[in-house]
Amino acid sequence: MINKNKMPIAIGVAFVWFTTQFGGGFASGAQLYVYFVKFGIWTLLTPILAQAFGAFFQWYGLRYAKRHDTYDYRSFTDRFYGDFGEKARPIFSNLYELVYLFTICLAPSVAFATGGATLHALTGIPYLLCTVIIGLIIFVLTIFGTNLVRAAASTVSVIIIAGLLLVYIPNIIAQWGTITANIGEIAATPAPAGPALWKCFLYAAFQIASIGLLMQHAEPFKDEGEAKKSMIYGFIVNAVIVFMCTIGLIAVIHNPELKTAQVPTLLMVTTGVGASVLTPIISILIVLGSVSTAVNMIAGVIARFVNSMSKKDASAEESKQKLKKRTVIIAVLFTLLTFAIAQFGLIPLVSTGYGYLGYLTIVVVVIPFVIHMIMTKSGKIDKEFKKN
Repeated sequence: MINKNKMPIAIGVAFVWFTTQFGGGFASGAQLYVYFVKFGIWTLLTPILAQAFGAFFQWYGLRYAKRHDTYDYRSFTDRFYGDFGEKARPIFSNLYELVYLFTICLAPSVAFATGGATLHALTGIPYLLCTVIIGLIIFVLTIFGTNLVRAAASTVSVIIIAGLLLVYIPNIIAQWGTITANIGEIAATPAPAGPALWKCFLYAAFQIASIGLLMQHAEPFKDEGEAKKSMIYGFIVNAVIVFMCTIGLIAVIHNPELKTAQVPTLLMVTTGVGASVLTPIISILIVLGSVSTAVNMIAGVIARFVNSMSKKDASAEESKQKLKKRTVIIAVLFTLLTFAIAQFGLIPLVSTGYGYLGYLTIVVVVIPFVIHMIMTKSGKIDKEFKKN
């Protein structure tokens, strides 16, 4: 398995950003279709703009975390929002908790829907039954295999990336004539900039909803310069992969099935080259990524609530005795909750669910960050670091 600890720190943090963005939902192509591909010629620009937006805000947060030694999301938000005044600190820190909780509810639901839609497309089994199968796998792994999934997370992510390259590059090469012809057609078709740029902004916003969780990775930085370096590396890698996948989906942009396809990547593969080989490969990888994402998210919820409950116990022994029971109960409840949400379907969850998350993040993260940048630049806060 891949050990991120052996990587240069800046590259390791870039890799964390990469693996955060490129899960099963991205591999399915649903996010690309909803937020980029639908908007004409702007498709060639907005995915890259979104990565630049994410890199900039994450750089600012990582630099701040290194300056002030705030390496968990609560200490980061308490210090960061506290710069606006003591009254702002609890309000915005708790609002960020809300964003965090929304994220850990939505992400497993999208993972359920991604895995279910992919399994349905691959086997023809009804979508509901597919999500039940995915749910059972997620539940069992959450109870018995969390450590294994976490240990394999980086390896799974690299396998997904390799799968994307394996699927997209041959299809781009084989369908280059169709892709260039489609680009010519969409370039000749009027496409208002407003909707495209707004969707790009919304995508970038919900991607930084977990920005507070990234701050832990600033601790091993030697200095603030590594925050900038890590985000430059991250921008390059993310922008290249996003652009490659967007170009690949342009091959089927005029396919009438694209509007109703739950897994656009599968549509591209089945209408492209090597479908008999590549379809099962990418399907397995999407399901693998979805399950891994959901298990990690649900495990995080379990740890959060179990730890909270344990604080009320009379002794450590009592907490130990109740650990398994509490773990199972929370896992059942949260798995059922996200399973129910997944029944809305992959595209609605990606479009509406992530859209609402984007709105929340704009209010809680984007606007305060911009105000903080302006106030820092003017010397009203962070005065000791103004020259840096």
